[in-house]
Amino acid sequence: MLEQLDAIENKYLELESLISDPDILADMSRWQKYSQEHAALNEIVEKYREYKRILKELRENKDMLEKEVDSEFKQLLETEISSLEKRKAGFEQELPVLLLPKDPNDDKNVIIEIRGGVGGDEAALFAGDLFRMYSRYAETKKWKLEILVANPTELGGFKEVSFCVEGHGAYSRFKYESGTHRVQRVPETESGGRIHTSAVTVAVLPEVEEVDIDIKQSDLRIDTYRASGAGGQYVNKTDSAIRITYIPTGIVVQCQDEKSQLKNKEKAMKVLRARLNDAAQSAQRSEIAAERKNQVGSGDRSQRIRTYNFPQGRVTDHRIGLTLHKLDSVLNGELDEIINALITADQAEKLKQVK
Repeated sequence: MLEQLDAIENKYLELESLISDPDILADMSRWQKYSQEHAALNEIVEKYREYKRILKELRENKDMLEKEVDSEFKQLLETEISSLEKRKAGFEQELPVLLLPKDPNDDKNVIIEIRGGVGGDEAALFAGDLFRMYSRYAETKKWKLEILVANPTELGGFKEVSFCVEGHGAYSRFKYESGTHRVQRVPETESGGRIHTSAVTVAVLPEVEEVDIDIKQSDLRIDTYRASGAGGQYVNKTDSAIRITYIPTGIVVQCQDEKSQLKNKEKAMKVLRARLNDAAQSAQRSEIAAERKNQVGSGDRSQRIRTYNFPQGRVTDHRIGLTLHKLDSVLNGELDEIINALITADQAEKLKQVK
């Protein structure tokens, strides 16, 4: 581990030299590239330097303790050594986690697609609940949310809703939401008071830039049509709706939420790029999942990941066996406790694989 950390610190110093080089400063694209690499290493280098400082202080204090004869000063040294040992142990847990390979998508914006599954109208209503939950979570992080595709129902839910969350690290937090979310509650339409179980699927995709994925215009069939639906703010009854079919795979994306045909096309292309990128990576994800049976992170969206039980006011994440009796708070966007626990479990699993 120390050899890896030394190599990282040397790379950091090299980059520091490069970004202050006048020749590099004159070339903005190279300067930005080196600056981003430098910034990415900053946290681990700072922690490593602090760790080395603690090791140095520990050695010095232990040397002094061996030579010291004054009992009062010896006691002070022992207290200081004990404190430094605790800090050293903390860094020795943190540093291996920082050395784990970083998901290249973590810093990206994210596209989230929510679809009502088993349960009809009740599933659509819960899809609306999840959309509000994610919207409020994004607000707490001061991230921007933009609806891309929406298919609302007359009861106020969604058959389908796709949206983009823009903010540094958005994907790193939301990626653990991919999967099937199950709800157990008495539907508003249920007169007998029976508890129903419904399901909603959530797909979480990193936003992909145009330069990251090449789409030939000849592979696209673009149709325009009149928007229709339950009405409200998401649908405008105009001829501006867009349907894009990616001919090689048959993937279809529709967007009708903007009055402008151009804006609908831009939104539809954003979703299409994300879906094509996700399809390209799916084989790799399956391979990783097969190697790592206890996978916690994003992956198979058919997996049932969480249950929201309204009668008991509890939320259970099945991947890590976490149950919280604070359903209202979670649905109000207070997701950090669950997401932090998932990140910790995922890191622990990755550390096992490294060892």
